[in-house]
Amino acid sequence: MARVSVVIASYNHGKYIGEAIESVLSQDYQDFEIVITDDGSTDDSVARIRKFTDPRIKLFCFPVNRGACTATRHCLENASGHYVAILSSDDAFLPGKLTRQVQFLAAHPEVGAVFGRATVVDADGNSLAGRTTRAYVTVFDQPNRSRFEWLNYFFFQGNCLCHPTLLIRRECYDTVGFLDERYAQLPDLDFWVRLCMRHEIHILQEPLIRFRLHSAEGNASGKTPPKVRRARWEYRHLLDHYLKIDSPQTLRKIFPDAGKYSEEIDPQLISYVLARIAIETPPPSQVRQMFGIETLFTLLQDDATAQKVAATFGFTYRDFIELTGRYDLFGIGEINELRERIKHPLRSLTRRLTGSFKK
Repeated sequence: MARVSVVIASYNHGKYIGEAIESVLSQDYQDFEIVITDDGSTDDSVARIRKFTDPRIKLFCFPVNRGACTATRHCLENASGHYVAILSSDDAFLPGKLTRQVQFLAAHPEVGAVFGRATVVDADGNSLAGRTTRAYVTVFDQPNRSRFEWLNYFFFQGNCLCHPTLLIRRECYDTVGFLDERYAQLPDLDFWVRLCMRHEIHILQEPLIRFRLHSAEGNASGKTPPKVRRARWEYRHLLDHYLKIDSPQTLRKIFPDAGKYSEEIDPQLISYVLARIAIETPPPSQVRQMFGIETLFTLLQDDATAQKVAATFGFTYRDFIELTGRYDLFGIGEINELRERIKHPLRSLTRRLTGSFKK
């Protein structure tokens, strides 16, 4: 049984998959298996994978595309390693990647997963350092934080961990589950939140992979309108994991400002405090405001709980109703602004036309 399982969900990266596999085979750490699930590629990806004859490579092929999360889960279900490394089929490990991470996890049993930084390259493999202002070039350059600090960061800032740098203990999947197959844009962020609810993580402060950034927002997390809309929807739902916080002590560790709402937080009213934090803490976010208001709506449906909220915080049904009209959750202001922009030019044009007719 290999100590490390390198899992690769492959899809239409025939141009890059050979480099990805070779970057694993050339590691100085050699106690690994490579588990690849091709997700219904329509290019020559499978043919290129089959050129490799190393017996440590396991290849599975889906007849049709089923999604990256499903392909990754299939890899994990067929992996046997004590540690799991994730590699995207268009990225590549840098030399020494596995050695550094295996040594770290072996020396730090309290840490569930270890990440690293990335050398960001373009589609042709050229470094993008100093050549672009796109956020990917620096977003992965993060300091280390406690799991509670990470949960705060994810709540307010979103994702900044590079998934293909991950080496994780297999038992972490047993405790928090696999990637959620209902997600397409933020499955990794959803997983990081679940992971940090149970385990510490660590970032090695050095590049461990070559992360390929495609042009025209071609990456899975690119900023196209459908992806942005989908990401907002997914972000709203992954915030529900924070409703599982079950002690005031944990709430304060994640959100140090929680104490301003009450010196002694009733465990039954943790969700009230969390909702107010989501609504009121800058920077403002329609998604977090939606999460907060929906959380209050659910909390107040129980009469006894509503009375306890009113007695503890002075927050009543009337306050809640006022709150739902205060925040522009559905972009009504943006719609009205757009309407005004359209109406003003029409008014001006009408005046000019009317004036010309009068002459």
